[in-house]
Amino acid sequence: MATTDVAMHMSDGIVNAPTSLIFGVISLLFVGFAAVRARADLDDRTAPMAGLVTAFVFAVQMINFPVLPGASGHLLGGALVAILVGPWVGTLCITIVLVVQALLFADGGLTALGTNVFNMAIVGVLVGWAVARALRGLARRGRGGLLTTAFVAAFVNTVVASLGFVLQYAIGGAAGATTGTVFALMVGFHALIGIGEGVITAATVGAVAAVRPDLVHLLRTAPRAAQPVSRGEGTPA
Repeated sequence: MATTDVAMHMSDGIVNAPTSLIFGVISLLFVGFAAVRARADLDDRTAPMAGLVTAFVFAVQMINFPVLPGASGHLLGGALVAILVGPWVGTLCITIVLVVQALLFADGGLTALGTNVFNMAIVGVLVGWAVARALRGLARRGRGGLLTTAFVAAFVNTVVASLGFVLQYAIGGAAGATTGTVFALMVGFHALIGIGEGVITAATVGAVAAVRPDLVHLLRTAPRAAQPVSRGEGTPA
């Protein structure tokens, strides 16, 4: 029996051109904003980590896992990157993965790139980070708390990201299916995919934390405020 891939990648023609353009502009502006904000999180230690996370997500997204007979899905990675490198760097990581996949592997259409970036690199990452940040106290209590936080954040980010797909289809769907059908299929399947996403995310975050907990962005303490520069006598206020 053939296997249907129900992963998040949207192909060309699923939504009309105006909808693709609107979400393409939104995604471009937000990724630019994330690039500016990411500068504060990147240093000699975190930049290599961001590269490794990007490569890992790219590799794992190429592997599908079964969710039902005849249906499969793959890792989205929003919560994973947010927990490990933060939401702004994480947005850039997923965006790079999606651009390379669209250009080199035809995984997701070029006209749909903006919609895919919106769903996975923006909604997925920010929702994953919001949930993980809300559970930060639990994550800091020990390994069990961290794994639970990673699982819950990944599950929620997967389901909510699928709602982004439904929203885009409701605005400008061009594939002939009703919005209700798309909603039922996307949310239902991605609730199952979210379980696999949660397991992979928890295992990966747990492995990194066991070796280098200082590299897990969620576990870091808030940076200290910049100290005021002392002025010598005669320095104008």
